[in-house]
Parts: sequence; C-alpha cells; structure tokens
Amino acid sequence: MGQGNNSRVTEFALHGLSGPRELQLFYFVFFTFFYSSILLGNLLIVLIVLCEPALHTPMYFLLSNLSLIDACLSTFATPKMIFDFLVEHSTISFEGCMAQIFFVHIFGGGEMTLLVAMAYDRYVAICRPLHYTAIMSIRKCTVFVVGSWLIAFLHSASQLVFIANLPFCGPNNVDSFFCDPPLVIKLACTDTYILEILIRLNTDILGTCCFVLLFISYTIILVTVRRQSSEGMAKARATLTAHITVVILFFGPSVFIYAWPFHNSIGDKILSIFYTIFTPFLNPIIYTLRNKEVVSAMKKLRRQKVSS
Repeated sequence: MGQGNNSRVTEFALHGLSGPRELQLFYFVFFTFFYSSILLGNLLIVLIVLCEPALHTPMYFLLSNLSLIDACLSTFATPKMIFDFLVEHSTISFEGCMAQIFFVHIFGGGEMTLLVAMAYDRYVAICRPLHYTAIMSIRKCTVFVVGSWLIAFLHSASQLVFIANLPFCGPNNVDSFFCDPPLVIKLACTDTYILEILIRLNTDILGTCCFVLLFISYTIILVTVRRQSSEGMAKARATLTAHITVVILFFGPSVFIYAWPFHNSIGDKILSIFYTIFTPFLNPIIYTLRNKEVVSAMKKLRRQKVSS
C-alpha cells in the first residue's frame, strides 16, 4: 500500500475486536457458533416454508425471504471476521472493501423495505380480514420482494458510486471488523463534508420512510387488536409481538450507528455486531418459539426425515 500523496490505497487494515491471543481464540469459537446457528436457523425456516404446503401463504413467503436476507446480512462480513481472529493483522483489499459497502447496504436496505411489506401483510390480515385473500397473494408478495431488492440495489449502488470514486491515499485504518461506510469515508484524502451529508441523507431518507410506514401500520394494527378480543385476535397478538420485536431489533442499532451524532469506537463495534450477527440470530428464534404452525411444520419435517 502506498502512503504518498500521489499513491492510491490498495488495501485497508481492519481493527475489529482486539485482545490477547486467548481472547481472540474465544472470539473465534464464540462467533463461529453464532454464525453457524444463523445459517442453520434461517435456512431451516426457508426449507420449512418451501416443503410445507400449509405454509404456502403470503405471510410465510415474506418470512422466508426475511430469513434469506438475514442469512446474507450475516455472511457479507462475519466469515472474514471469524478468520481474522486467527491472524495477527487483518486487511481487506480495496475491491473487497467496496464490495462490503455494497452488500451491507443492499441487505440492510432490503430488510428495511421487506419489513414494511410484512407490516402491510399484517395490517390487511388484522384490520381487513374478510378481504385478505382478495388483497394478498403470493404473486403480490413476489412483487413486494422484487421491489424491496430493487429499492435496496438503487440505494446501495448510489452509496457505492459516492464512495468508490473518492481518492484514498492514506491512512488506511478502519476501526471496525468490516468496511463501515461512515468510517471509510473519513479516510479519503479530500474534503468529504458535502459527500457525507449526501450519503447520510440517502440512508436517512430510506430509513425514515420505512420507519414512518412501519410506525403507522403497527399503530393502526395495535389499536385494532386492542378494540377486539377473540381467539383470532389472541393469535394475531402473538404474531404481532414477534413482528414488532424484530423491527425494534433491526432499527435500534441502525439508528445509533447511522443517525446518532455521538459515537465511540467500542460502542459502534458492539452495535455493528448486534446489527449484523445477533439480530439475524434472534429472528428465527422470535418467529418460531411463539408460532405453532412453524413448530408443527418443523416436527413434521423431522418425522419425515427420521422415517425415511
């Protein structure tokens, strides 16, 4: 890597979770367990929804896509982080860094917009139950999913265009376990004040729009559920609790990472880990523990495997 004024950075040094060798080995085992559990839990949900005809409904179609995004969100940086616990110095190429920036935004943006689609599905199911089958269908949900990916792609591509064209001539130290865009931008050897505002606005507009839509949807749903008391509403409450918990887990760390004006190194690293590892780990647990249909489908699938 060149450090002169006319040289170009070819790699970045990542400074994730540091500590003595014994602690690094503990991190390796700890995060390997979590990452394996994320893949197992989320891909299991995808498999169950695909194999169980009773779950071929709009809600579970969207849930399986959320699980797929969670698996991707944890994969863009976690395997490298785990490997880096075994090496003395962690580096990533310039191209690899730009790829991480692209993927964190496309998977993060995709999850945000997909959560809005899931909120709309719950709104129709709870507030307009008699019209649910007429309004919601797998075909319409497919449009929602494709739209989510398209919005996320445009959002991510615009972020990448902003950052990839910046001149980087040193230093090259990123104080995180992956190329976090706000940290990478600060390494550019040019004035990035206006660019930081544009990038922040890009992220904030998407995040704010999604959050407002989610807030309105779940407020209307909660008011409807509160007014009615029936066995169907009891089931709706359980499903609704899972959805709201996932929204809080996703948006909470995101707000502090990208919108909160006060930052510190350790806090940002913990929030980044929560956002990219613990939230995808918890989502399958939240959706399955209180969902009798998913649990029943899991037991059915296990019996089929044992009998075969």
